[in-house]
Amino acid sequence: MKTFYGALLCALLSAVSYGQEKKEIKKDTTKQKITVLDQVIITGNKRIDPILTSVSNNYSERIVQPKNVADLFNSINGFSSIKRGNYAIDPSFRASQYEQLNIQYDGGTKVMHACPNRMDPITTHIIPEEIAKIEIIKGPYTVRYGATFGGIINMVTQKPDYEDYGLHGKVSAGYESNGNSIVNLAQLQYIKEKFDIVTNAGYRDFGNYEDGNGIEIPSSFRSTDYGFKIGYNFSDVQRLQVHWRQSFGRDVLHAALPMDTEYDNSSILSLDYKLDDIGRVVNSLTAKVYYSYVDHLMTNINRPSFMMTEASSAVDATTIGGKLELNWKPFKNWNVFSGLDAMHIARDGNRQRLVKIMNGNLLPMPMSFTDKVWQDSYITDIGLFTEVKYTINPKTIFTAGIRYDNVVSDIQDPEADFAELYDLKKRTEHNVSGTLSVKKLISDNFTLEAAYGRGVRSANMIERYINHFNVGQDPFEYIGNPNLKAEVNNQFEIGFKGREKLKNGFNSFTYEAAFYYSFFENYIVGIIDETQTRKFMPMAQPQNPKVFRNLNEAYKTGFEISASVNFLNDFVFKTDFAYVYAKNKDLSESLPLTPPLTSRIHFGFEKDTYWVNLQYNLVSKQDNISRSFGETETDGYQTLDFRFGMKPIKNVTLGLAVINVFDENYNNHLNFSFTNQENFGRTPITEPGRNFSAFLQYKF
Repeated sequence: MKTFYGALLCALLSAVSYGQEKKEIKKDTTKQKITVLDQVIITGNKRIDPILTSVSNNYSERIVQPKNVADLFNSINGFSSIKRGNYAIDPSFRASQYEQLNIQYDGGTKVMHACPNRMDPITTHIIPEEIAKIEIIKGPYTVRYGATFGGIINMVTQKPDYEDYGLHGKVSAGYESNGNSIVNLAQLQYIKEKFDIVTNAGYRDFGNYEDGNGIEIPSSFRSTDYGFKIGYNFSDVQRLQVHWRQSFGRDVLHAALPMDTEYDNSSILSLDYKLDDIGRVVNSLTAKVYYSYVDHLMTNINRPSFMMTEASSAVDATTIGGKLELNWKPFKNWNVFSGLDAMHIARDGNRQRLVKIMNGNLLPMPMSFTDKVWQDSYITDIGLFTEVKYTINPKTIFTAGIRYDNVVSDIQDPEADFAELYDLKKRTEHNVSGTLSVKKLISDNFTLEAAYGRGVRSANMIERYINHFNVGQDPFEYIGNPNLKAEVNNQFEIGFKGREKLKNGFNSFTYEAAFYYSFFENYIVGIIDETQTRKFMPMAQPQNPKVFRNLNEAYKTGFEISASVNFLNDFVFKTDFAYVYAKNKDLSESLPLTPPLTSRIHFGFEKDTYWVNLQYNLVSKQDNISRSFGETETDGYQTLDFRFGMKPIKNVTLGLAVINVFDENYNNHLNFSFTNQENFGRTPITEPGRNFSAFLQYKF
């Protein structure tokens, strides 16, 4: 790995040197063109963008309430949230989640969680006010952004405003009534022709919320964040940028997990470089390197189990990665992207237990134990890829891509009982993925797309190396399996999108639909192993743990449909539908964490200085469940959200909202159940009841 990163750094430095020698820096008093870094995947160019994509709203322009980053996905068609509290929230897309989704920042930066219960998913390490937009590729339809199984999510952070030189900034504050929660943010940017810097700092303090029945849900947390981006333009075709940020989570309560977070500290550093207009054949060179580190401590100090056993787990995760990509055009109608990328994930940490009561008897002297959580494990993935876009004619673009991943995994400090189960040694996997797609621009207002993608995902560290820990929605202990085969997603999809001009007071009608089918090979799930018995609290139920295994037959199919009408210039009516059906043929049940049919009806009015909208959310009953995963049937529910925003004076934005107007008491099907909580049974955690919020922002 040192050799690889050394070579990557040398290539980057050589490219910088080459650009300085060959490109004369323009001295111009006018504002020059700025080379745009490859932080975005979707540019708005139909002939260049990946197929079957979508882009979320620009939250910085229309935000009216403070949120967690994961909450930003709630209004995107096809997405659901996996919730363990008010902090540890994971996005789910089309019943794909966790490492099945390739989630990243700014075109490739990643940060992996340290906690085996995902108390600290990637969405917790950045604040929502920093997110300018969220880009989605709906399946394994590109090979350029790392190994991809179920789709790519790229969260694009705020970038400098190159059209406005000098010193500028914004300050904002928000409040939520349900939990007496506050958020604060300050951002400054200084932009010059050659140099720019953007800095920000934020503080969030969320209290326990109440559900629709007025029951207080343990979910409070505090977090402090800061970061900066510094960019330097060597010329109008060459740019280098560094991004550094840190996040500090404190006193985080997790209603549906066995422990709480004492602290969660993360650091992220990324370096991006791009050289444009190199020559007639070679168009551009881009390079990225990044590093992230998460330091996490969880305890059960405030839980009922503390009376029997004191427990604390100090764990950490290190993620190092990079990418080097060349965009070249060997022929007139060919646009080729070739390169290599790498990601190295390393985790370690132990759980300390002080057992006071054993088998119902108080011990005269408490017994101390040390349990290895990650067993000093790592996974390294080095990928090579080439993707070709061929313009058959001005209205038809064909794309083909192939990718090879060399995945090396090892466990360096195994627990004795885990070593007895397996012949442990360093393992190397060779994964090949690819995609074929065609995009047909029927007219300027109608596009038809069809794609096939083969996405391959090697098992994550939990699935390989976890040893008798509760990491699922159910009360089972789980045991990893280092010999798992890589999951394969063969996904077929057809979609279309269009826009029509209307008359008689109706301005336009836009519509979009996508229909997909996936069949899986070697799908990974936890299955009860009756030859094994639980290791911790041996008298508790269930007695037999689950071991991660590969399934032979599983599939999913579904659709997303959206339509909107703009009328009387300022009004919009929009509706969304999303449905996915999943089947585990081996166990004759659904795949776990499959959301029900979800619909949204949105009505809004928007002017330059004020806007208002209502959103009606309809979620159907889910009775197609995975009983082996501990799921139960979930009733349907309906909620109404109201949002209002205005600019009362120049540079000031005020937002007001009422979320869950009718104070509905409900739980999402993907919510985990209360765990190790006093006065709560093992039932799914409920969502917040009525919540009033206010948001104020000043720009200068």
